[in-house]
Amino acid sequence: MEINNLEKCIKIIKEAKEIVVLTGAGISTESGIKDFRSRTGIYRQSPEYILSLDFFYKHPKEFYQFAIENLYHPEALPNVGHQILAKWEEEGKVSTIITQNIDGLHQKAGSNHVIEFHGTMRTASCMNCGKVYRTEEMMNRIQTMEDYFICTHCQTREEHDHYIKPDVVLFGDAGEWFTAEGFSTITNIIHQADCILVLGTSLQVTPFSTFPQYRREGVPIILINKGDSPYDHAHDTYVIHESIGATLTQINKE
Repeated sequence: MEINNLEKCIKIIKEAKEIVVLTGAGISTESGIKDFRSRTGIYRQSPEYILSLDFFYKHPKEFYQFAIENLYHPEALPNVGHQILAKWEEEGKVSTIITQNIDGLHQKAGSNHVIEFHGTMRTASCMNCGKVYRTEEMMNRIQTMEDYFICTHCQTREEHDHYIKPDVVLFGDAGEWFTAEGFSTITNIIHQADCILVLGTSLQVTPFSTFPQYRREGVPIILINKGDSPYDHAHDTYVIHESIGATLTQINKE
C-alpha cells in the first residue's frame, strides 16, 4: 500500500460531502468477472468487432451466444468495494456512481444513484417499438424459438428493424447517455463534486475518460487501479496501484 497517498486519501474522503465515483471493469474483476483489455481479458480471446452494431445486425445469433457467455453474469455477487460504496452513499458521502460496467453489481450492493454509461446486460429492447425484455426472458426465447431475436410485439417491413438488442452500448451504437442532454447531465454532476473517486479503470476509452476534466479547480482525484492511466501525474491526483476492495476497506476503517 502506498502509505503517503493512502493517508491523504483517508483525509480527503473523511472531509468530502459529495463524492462522484467513476468505475470500470477493475472493480468487477474482484467479483470474478473478466475485464476486456487486460492480458486475460475478453478481447484477447475474441475481436472487438463482435461487440459492434454491425456484427449484431449481420449475425444476431452468434452475437447473442457471445454476449450470454461473456457479458451476462447473473451469479456474480457484489464484492466489498461495491458494498463500501453503497454504505458511503447511504451515509451521504457518495452522490453518484458513473460506471462503465454492465453487470448491475452496484445496484445489487444497494447503491441507488448509478448511471450505467455503457448500458446494462440485465435487459434487451426492441429497436422499433422499445418493448423491454428481461435477459432471463431472452434466454428462455433462445431455448424455445428459432428467431428469438425478432420482436413478436410489433411488425416492420424489414425484420432487422425490430430486432431485440441487449441494452448495452456497442461499437457504432449510441446509448441514452451519449446525447447532448445526457452528457450535460453527467458533466454537471462532476462539476458539483468535491472529490472524484476513480476505481478500476485506466481512463483510456472516450468519452468516459474525459469526465474528470469537468471537475472544479482544486477538486482532488483519487485513482485506485492496478494499471496506469493518463491522469496518474495530473495536478491534485492521488494514485494507489492496489486492490480496490483492500484499499477501500482500509480507508473505510478510518
